[in-house]
Amino acid sequence: MTTHLSRRTLLGLAGAGAGAYLLSACGDDTSQDPNAAQTINWWHIQNTEPMLPVWAAMAQEYKSAHSNVTVEVQPLENEAFKAKLTTATQAGSPPDLFQSWGGGVLRQQVEAGLVKDITDQVQPWVGSLLPAAMQPYTIDDRIYGVPFDLGMVGFWYNKDLFARAGVSAVPTTWAGVLDAVRKLKAAGTVPVALAGKDKWPAHYYWAYLAMRIGGLPALQQAAKDKNFDTPDFVAAGERLKELIDLQPFQRGFLGAEYGSADGQAATMGNGGAAMELMGQWAPAVQASSSTSKKGLGDKLGFFPFPAVDGGKGSASDAFGGGNGFAVGKDAPAATTDFLKFLLTVDNQRRSAKTGAVLPTVKDASDAISDPNNKIVAENLANASGFQLYLDQAYPPAVGQQVNDSVAELIAGTKTAAQIVKDITQVAKSQ
Repeated sequence: MTTHLSRRTLLGLAGAGAGAYLLSACGDDTSQDPNAAQTINWWHIQNTEPMLPVWAAMAQEYKSAHSNVTVEVQPLENEAFKAKLTTATQAGSPPDLFQSWGGGVLRQQVEAGLVKDITDQVQPWVGSLLPAAMQPYTIDDRIYGVPFDLGMVGFWYNKDLFARAGVSAVPTTWAGVLDAVRKLKAAGTVPVALAGKDKWPAHYYWAYLAMRIGGLPALQQAAKDKNFDTPDFVAAGERLKELIDLQPFQRGFLGAEYGSADGQAATMGNGGAAMELMGQWAPAVQASSSTSKKGLGDKLGFFPFPAVDGGKGSASDAFGGGNGFAVGKDAPAATTDFLKFLLTVDNQRRSAKTGAVLPTVKDASDAISDPNNKIVAENLANASGFQLYLDQAYPPAVGQQVNDSVAELIAGTKTAAQIVKDITQVAKSQ
């Protein structure tokens, strides 16, 4: 995002041209001299406060302790990162260390020989991380990346705007969300901030509704069968259409980006909308995108995505993911050691104290001080099930189609029944 901790899909990053490099992966770290002069090219998307200076400081500290190692840091905004990584991977030259959300995208990068198997290098210390956090980065029992953050998507809301509109309690059902929207509109408040241009924020609604209506097994079965043209997925779109028909979004939302000066996060951070459905990074990005650079402070609250009446899914199932780093195929020997340094307990605590990171190192959880982050962590700890973002869990082409199709539903150019056919067509072509 101008997002510092947003997950954004790397859809298509292992796309055209990548297959030509299937056999080009270099040997593992043990074939390289760890004492030789080497440069680590590190691309990350934490390009704003508060994590931008934290990463910079850690890179400098590592360089100071390792005179033979240079760390070249390239902070990039998400879309710029996505474009730049696409170019690099198609040329067979991925950076040494780069942002990853794991899942289907990482699998394609693995199959294209673009990333390094780091299982042996991280084995001595990776046990200190939450097992659930490692799942998206483990492909066929081998490790290709390490997460530094794990969280979930939920509703972030402005307590003052809720109170002013007479919404006395956070919704616990989808019908309750719609009722809150009606009350907020009646009070002259924009109910929901949405980055329509970026597409991925809208897919959260459809994915969560599909989870609540069909349950996690429905999402898993759809991936297995390559078929989303089922009553549960159609119903998810129809329930989302109930929200769309209330016209709850800010003016110009179809052209809005997530982290721009007038985008979704800024609209929330400046008090211009009552709620947004977003991940654990939301408070920090709201603050950095707001005019005051402070966001809503204690006016901000969080509630999990509610139940859908008659749905088969559990309201305690969580949807989300984390942020991590993958290691490029030609990365120098020091790269995995630098990754280990970033994931020490002390450094994870430093990251957690910014409020922008929910740490993956178990012993660093005591550094979570932000009340909202604590609520997110508690919801995660009590989750009955977990689903990775659909545009990461599924193959990249399918994930891209999910985002595109939900955007068409939001814009009113496709129906709930049409989008599941489009997604299924792409899934069957994979």
